[in-house]
Formats: sequence, C-alpha cells, structure tokens
Amino acid sequence: MIFSSPSQPTRVMRIIARMNVGGPATHVTVLNEGLTHLGYECLLVTGMETSREGTLKDEFAARQLAMEIIPDLGREINFRQDIATLLKLYQLMREWKPDIVHTHTAKAGLVGRLAARLAGVPVVVHTFHGHVFHGYFGAAKTRFFIELEKFCAKLSSRIITISDRLKSEIVSYGITDASHIEVIPLGLELNRLKDVSTTNLFRAEFGLPADVGLVGAVGRLVPIKNLHLFLDAAAIAYHQNPNLRFAIVGDGELRGELETYAEHLQIEKAVIFTGWRRDLAQVYADLDAVVISSDNEGTPASLIEAMAAGCPVISTRVGGVPDLIQEGYTGRMVPPRDPDALAQAILTLFEESTTTEQLAQEAQRLTLQNYNSERLVADMDKFYKTLTRVSKACLSYPEIASEVNRR
Repeated sequence: MIFSSPSQPTRVMRIIARMNVGGPATHVTVLNEGLTHLGYECLLVTGMETSREGTLKDEFAARQLAMEIIPDLGREINFRQDIATLLKLYQLMREWKPDIVHTHTAKAGLVGRLAARLAGVPVVVHTFHGHVFHGYFGAAKTRFFIELEKFCAKLSSRIITISDRLKSEIVSYGITDASHIEVIPLGLELNRLKDVSTTNLFRAEFGLPADVGLVGAVGRLVPIKNLHLFLDAAAIAYHQNPNLRFAIVGDGELRGELETYAEHLQIEKAVIFTGWRRDLAQVYADLDAVVISSDNEGTPASLIEAMAAGCPVISTRVGGVPDLIQEGYTGRMVPPRDPDALAQAILTLFEESTTTEQLAQEAQRLTLQNYNSERLVADMDKFYKTLTRVSKACLSYPEIASEVNRR
C-alpha cells in the first residue's frame, strides 16, 4: 500500500468514542468539515451514545460528512467488545487506507491507536480534550489509566492538548515528554453567536420575567461537573437576592438527583431544568451569566460559546479554565468546591454590573479572535502537513511508519 501521492488527497480517519453533545463532538465536526473543504478526505468513526447524553450525529450527517458507526466503540469498557472493536477498526483501516489516524477521547484513543499501529498507518495522533486522572476514579483505577495512557503515548506520532495548562498536567502525570506534545486550542463556529441579541424567548418559554437575574450552567449532568455545587451556591445567592433564577441547560445521568437536591435546598421554584437545547445562541443571549462548577475540565466549549456571545462567565479554577479566563479581565474564577465563594461571585456579578459588562466585552473580543473554527482548521492543516512531509517520497506504509517513529 502506497502513501498518498501529491495528486491524491490526504486521508484522515478520525475516531471518537461517541458523538454526545459536548466540546469533543463539536470539535471533530468542525475539523472534518473544514479539512474536507481544504481537500482532505475525512472519515469519522464513532460509537453509540446513551439515551440521556444527546447526540450530534444528525448535525454531522446533515453536513454530508462521511461517518462509520461501530456501536461497541462507546464509552463503557468491556474486554470482549473492545477486542471486537479493535478488529473492526483494523479491518476498516486496511480497507480505507488512511494516511493519518487521529483519535479523540480515552476509549477511542486506546483501541484506535492500537489498530492503527497494527494496520501500519504511518501517522497516529491523539488529542486530549481533558483527562480522567483527577476527580473521576479511586487511586488504583486512576493509576491504571495513567499507565494505559503512557503505553498509548508510545504508539502516537504526536499528542495534542487543547491548552497549555492541560499539556503541563499531562506531562506532570508522566504520560509523555513535553517535546512530544503540540498545543492546538479549540476552535468553534462562533459567528452565529457574536451578534445574537436578547429576545427573552427562552425566558418566556419557562415563565421567567425579563427583569429577573438568570444564571445558567450548560452541559452534561454528570458527577465531574459538580452541579450540586452550582445548586448549593444558587441557594446561598437566592436567599440573599430572591430576584435571581437559575437554569440547568443539558441532560444526563444525574438529572433526577439534581432535581431532588434542588427541592431539598428549597429552591425548586427558582431553578429550571431545560434538557438539551438546539437554540444555544438564544439561550446565551437570555442568560445574565454562565457558570462552570466542575471539579475538573479541559477547555469547556460552553465557556467559549458564552464568552463569544458576550455572556459573562464565572468558573471554578480547574484544568484548562485559567487558559480561557483571565481573572478580573475577561471573567471571574473561584476555588473548586467552595459554594460560598461561588455564590459571592454570582452576587457580585449583579452588584458590579458595569465591571461585569466590561469583562464580558473583552472576553467576547478575545474569544472571537482566538477560538474560531477557521483558526483551528488552519492550525490542524499545518500540523498534518508537518507530520506527513516525509510521506512525499511515496514510501510504503511500513517504511513511513518506521521513519515517523524515528523522528
């Protein structure tokens, strides 16, 4: 099998465990569409989402982008199913003959990189959108995943992280050397957000007056997002300012538990649960602030989107968030797991409205400049061309693989 000649498009097989609503799925959609327009031939391989996660498969398909579904590629680890998935990926790679295999998310990163090396793919790349080395599992399981990622890093031509801080964390856990990691920040389709104006349609749908303060959390309702902290802070802030309301926009395994917890805090009348929304531009326009209450984050897409829409942001100081928010310049940050600090930040947002507006304006300017989809696609195009430069001699797969590994 011969690597693509200059007259043939570079083939990129992108693998992600599932296309659930969130930053990674949005990221791969932007990349495959943008790179296709640049002349690449792209194929997305993905698994199945759970019923409460929501899916972006329909949006991906609507853009007429090529997609292959291997159902068992989904998140849950199952040795027998994972071996079968590995074999299916191997067979698909031998048939489709990708020049580059690029994996996203941990499960896809394991089976995808193994299959790529077995199939003799010359360039193998993995993107860390975050990591599971803090806040997810106990000590033994965390150590297992760290060792697994160390092994997978050796299978990779290069590793990508989406922020400088995430790169530092990956290095600190001993996954690989800093020299083996490239930082390519997220890029999202932000043009639909930059000129959106408040219509109060979202508020009206839930019977919220235009003059109440509305603070939202947007994303998956899963443990790592620590939405119990959001509700704890909401209760503190609400009891000091009864004109506040709170929206949890999204869905997930913890929805029922969070609804019960809001009742326990006696703020159920001040909190709305909206489920997944397609009209996020209008949601951001109607919110007075977006809050991230997570214990761990990579680079939250909801934070980028909110800032691009000119919506003020507050977040716990975790993961890659400090690479997005400059404290006192583009937003506010608080220590993780501190409901009093988060509540005070919410109250201050309304008490210091002029400062809040200034922060939001500067955040919007910088976000539109630095996190747009055009920049992401251009960065990835340059990155791929650098990695595949050795291929222009049209060597055989094993020869190229050997050369890339030596480099």
